[in-house]
Amino acid sequence: MAGHSKWANIQHRKNAQDAKRGKIFTKLIREIGIAARAGGADPAANPRLRLAVDRALSANMTKDAIERAIKKVTGGLDDVTYEELRYEGYAPGGVAVIVDCTTDNRNRTVSDVRHAFTKFGGNLGTDGSVAFLFRKLGVISFAPGADETRVLEIALEAGAEDVLTDPDDGSIEVLTAPDAFEPVRDALSAADLAPADAELTLRADTAVAVEGEAAAAVVKLIDWLEDLDDVQHVHTNARLPADAYA
Repeated sequence: MAGHSKWANIQHRKNAQDAKRGKIFTKLIREIGIAARAGGADPAANPRLRLAVDRALSANMTKDAIERAIKKVTGGLDDVTYEELRYEGYAPGGVAVIVDCTTDNRNRTVSDVRHAFTKFGGNLGTDGSVAFLFRKLGVISFAPGADETRVLEIALEAGAEDVLTDPDDGSIEVLTAPDAFEPVRDALSAADLAPADAELTLRADTAVAVEGEAAAAVVKLIDWLEDLDDVQHVHTNARLPADAYA
């Protein structure tokens, strides 16, 4: 749909996160801790920890800070126990929303998430109410101007499911199954094709395009949720116009 630039959406998210650097670091440290506690302190043997470390490095967290976060958990120095929670609901315009959290107080977290949905005209649903719309996959994003032919050739040879070029802005997305994410990302990097962003995420097979007031409300809801300390990731099936972030 004309004017619905995925790249503009990605850039807005990154700019918003950059403006909240300290809060992002806190969330990354939580993710590193949970990953290390679940799968061990060696990133080479723990894919989830390796991805968390990569995200932290991409956010300019120092290696020393990352190592301290791992040692704090694996050395038994962290006496706070975090659990992972997922909430599902609908934003204005029929947009499905999944909110992934890590928390040491589930009552606080559900209250904060419910308040956000209510404040911006959405509804918090039950478990499974929107999860069926999403699937887990790797998304490797390239800025407009990347060599589409080389990205396509190398990504598919390395095991990617699909390579999509946005008709509005020319940005490229490489989609992979979860277990193919790292091999594909590494193959692209080895070919000097450095992605602007790479993550394992939830992606809906069908997007819901929203405009006007509904789009503005969806953006406000996402921003509010992402600003909550306990929220790690917000996933939606919204297809937003670029001017929704104006």
